[in-house]
Amino acid sequence: MLRTKPRIFNENKLKLGFFSPNCSGGMAVTKVPERWVNSWENNLELARLSDDAGIEFLLPIARWVGYGGETDFHGNVLETITWASGCLAHTTDLTVFATVHTAFIHPVVAAKQLATIDQMSRGRLGLNIVCGWNKPEYEAFGIDLPEKHSDRYALGQEWFDVVRKLWSHPQRFDWNGDFYHLKGVHGEPAPYNGMLPVMNAAGSVEGREFASSNADFLFMVSLDPAASKDEVNTIKSQAARRGRDVGVFTLVHVVCRPTQKEAEEYYHYYAEENADWEAVDNLMALQGMHAQSFPEEALRTMRSRFAAGHGSFPIVGDPDHVAKELERVPAGGFAGCTLSFVDYAKEFPYFRDEVLPRLEARGLRQPYVPIRNGA
Repeated sequence: MLRTKPRIFNENKLKLGFFSPNCSGGMAVTKVPERWVNSWENNLELARLSDDAGIEFLLPIARWVGYGGETDFHGNVLETITWASGCLAHTTDLTVFATVHTAFIHPVVAAKQLATIDQMSRGRLGLNIVCGWNKPEYEAFGIDLPEKHSDRYALGQEWFDVVRKLWSHPQRFDWNGDFYHLKGVHGEPAPYNGMLPVMNAAGSVEGREFASSNADFLFMVSLDPAASKDEVNTIKSQAARRGRDVGVFTLVHVVCRPTQKEAEEYYHYYAEENADWEAVDNLMALQGMHAQSFPEEALRTMRSRFAAGHGSFPIVGDPDHVAKELERVPAGGFAGCTLSFVDYAKEFPYFRDEVLPRLEARGLRQPYVPIRNGA
């Protein structure tokens, strides 16, 4: 029998996913020759490995303009709705998210695409909603980026309201809002279970209000997951006041090797000696990370983290150390985290064989019982 709910809603205390495998370079802004190649073949291998190992989900980045530098980091990107459809077609139990920019894809089109894919996968698609921040991408589409966060999220809210009504209202309807004016619109089919798991990355006040009102999972950067408990509790309380239960995820990048020395040496090799610093600075500038309000030491730390893993929390060491560090995620109140490696498909099997059993022994995850042949 198929599972009755998406894998991402399981009972594991530490849920795990992979972030950005659809993008060239993944999360490592590095020039090393073994950096992640986001070919379909590599993504398919990672999806199958994840499915078989019990990893909960894959989460892509929707990117339309790269960050330049010697590697043109994220200059080559597999479009996320198409990519999700392919990953789901070749797996049996994995949750796969499609990341959708509300400003770039019309809600009637998106609702139909997402519901179709979810029907095909029997309820394993997730929706990651992006309300916009990247000005060069807006310029590429010939759209003005609203200066106010509130305006971006107002459009995002109406976009999602239209999508939800299309999925829940079988009759034709008209819509006259601030951003969309629709006549006689109709949206069947609905998703397989009526609704998709929804994720939203949020750091601003407006973003967290949007996520706490609409998402099942809020995705946020944490400089130290174990020290983020108060912030996570505030987010969860904000959602609870709306009668909702929102899980919070963060992101980490991992180097796991048989010894601590090997892991630290490799980390220095790819993230310091061979970082694509031009792309790092372009990425940080777009995200406002070169503001003068940051102390110089904090900027140095963040610059190194952006080179190593797009600004995420580093976990570097042998399997025992990596497992112990991953305990910091649920200790901070997080439901789980995304993982990234320099080469996801080549490095994950060692993590799977050495770290996952240690996480199970610590009570953070249950051994995975695979579904065979969709039954």
